Amino acid sequence: MTYTSFLKASVYVLALFVFSASTLHAQDGTIYPLDNPEEPNAIPLGTGGVENQPAKETWFRQWGDPMARNISRATLTPFLPDPEKSTGATVIVAPGGGYRWLSMGNEGWEVAEALREQGIAAFVLKYRLFPTPESLDEFSDWMNRPRTPAPPAEGASSSNSAPRPPQMDLSNQLADAEAAYKMIVDRAQEWGVDTNRIGMIGFSAGAGLTMHATLHSKIMKLAFIGPIYGGMGPVEVPENAPPMFNVIATDDFLFRGQFGVIESWYKAGIPVEFHLYQNGGHGFGLGNPGRTSNRWFDAFMHWVDVNGFLSPKN
Repeated sequence: MTYTSFLKASVYVLALFVFSASTLHAQDGTIYPLDNPEEPNAIPLGTGGVENQPAKETWFRQWGDPMARNISRATLTPFLPDPEKSTGATVIVAPGGGYRWLSMGNEGWEVAEALREQGIAAFVLKYRLFPTPESLDEFSDWMNRPRTPAPPAEGASSSNSAPRPPQMDLSNQLADAEAAYKMIVDRAQEWGVDTNRIGMIGFSAGAGLTMHATLHSKIMKLAFIGPIYGGMGPVEVPENAPPMFNVIATDDFLFRGQFGVIESWYKAGIPVEFHLYQNGGHGFGLGNPGRTSNRWFDAFMHWVDVNGFLSPKN
């Protein structure tokens, strides 16, 4: 399976989750309107807009979390540690949402704050998204409409292959990630960043963007990556690929018994750590009550420390 087919499959399944999750949790996942936050620390990345995007950026709240959609102007929000706690290590945080919205609280700000408390400079990337209906009611209906999975790819086992997805162009999202990386490098002295220790962590679609940047960017020289509950299909690993910390739960719809991306990293001889948790579902962020996956962040910090990313390299 090539990376292209992996990406297409992951994108399709992520999109499928976006719709099915809303249907499954409609009784407690009602979407409520939310005034756009001021975001005074958000820095525009200047990467352009979104073609055929008539709607303005709007926010909503679901399961108690603030989320943004119809994002056509990418921004980067710094979460800088106190200078006396700063390690110089840095993480770009990419929230998820099927490339249709971003879970800014659960998979963005909360994660960045946890990293900042550990002395890591964190930067939440609010990347551009594909358009959704302007009306919140239409958006809710669109999310909850029935979906029929596409048939398996030709020649693939129906029990162990991802459905054939539609094409999806992630060039805007990649450009946003690259602009964020360049800005961090350019302002490294101001922000206390060691440019040799810049990593990226992403959730769901954000994990897909993290992987996409790792495999395709000619600009980003990431020191480490952390795809959290992302696609698990095999990939073609570049020679300069960074160490990877990977997390998913067995009851996550994206898992489906696959270890492809882990095996790809292992066969390439690149350090990889994989945590398969008993439960947690999808979209758990830093954790939900009573789930074994709740300790993943502690494990991530231990991994970062043991691999020497919290101290300057000689």
